[in-house]
Amino acid sequence: MKWWNTELFRFGEYSITLNQLITALVIVVLTFVLSKLLRRGLSRLGHGRDNSALAQIYVINRILHYVVLTIGFVVAVSSLGIDVGKLALIASALGIGIGLGLQGVVNNFVSGLIILLEKSIKVGDFIELSSGVVGEVKAIHMRATLIRTNDNVDVLIPNSELASGMLTNWTLQDNIRRFRIPFGVAYGSDKTIVKKAALEAALNVKYTLDTQGHEPVVWMTGFGDSALNFTLGVWVNPEQVKRPTALYSDYLWAIDDALRKYDIEIPFPQRDLHIRSSELPVHHSVQN
Repeated sequence: MKWWNTELFRFGEYSITLNQLITALVIVVLTFVLSKLLRRGLSRLGHGRDNSALAQIYVINRILHYVVLTIGFVVAVSSLGIDVGKLALIASALGIGIGLGLQGVVNNFVSGLIILLEKSIKVGDFIELSSGVVGEVKAIHMRATLIRTNDNVDVLIPNSELASGMLTNWTLQDNIRRFRIPFGVAYGSDKTIVKKAALEAALNVKYTLDTQGHEPVVWMTGFGDSALNFTLGVWVNPEQVKRPTALYSDYLWAIDDALRKYDIEIPFPQRDLHIRSSELPVHHSVQN
């Protein structure tokens, strides 16, 4: 089997034979297979556990994946006959590459590790970015984080943007949240009945919480151009937190039904128009 030891490449004092190349490729393939099997096994351990346990398992999965790939890379390089201790030269070359344009890649990778370890953002969290993107975190990859909106649109956000930018995590520590639903009624309406109607509307929505410390509340918030302004504050169950558009629709629908039940008028914009009449000057024309 002389062909098995055939020399393929030579770089100075280093030479790579066919068996070394095949061995390195096999090690790389086995590394990815091993990583996948380990992560799948950890994922099975997470079945039936709460969200916090699932988030921790996901973090372990991602870090384990990077560790296994690193070890596999080192072993594969060693199988090529390259002294791992002399990889400083390769690291120097990578440093030059980073200086020439890979800063963003490294920045995103490090930011992803920070996000995983800090747990400020976890898989399953519902977040809102300053850019207006709102959705659920589905995966935290090496370069970017996958966010899926309620319209089933997948958005990839660079990890560096999440690590350094401002965002709102609606479910970071507590997935129970209060929403504020503004509405208005016509001037002259009985405020006590308005409050009663709004609270009834809140309780008619099935996912409204009404436990101690999480009761619905109604505030009068101001005098509008043509309406008395109110806000209904409601706490909702965790599942509905991730569906804000449907939530606002449900409460506005219920408020409208309740106000009609008590014959409370819902105002519409009104403007008073004053017309002043004036005498227009008469122009005379002279024809020759």
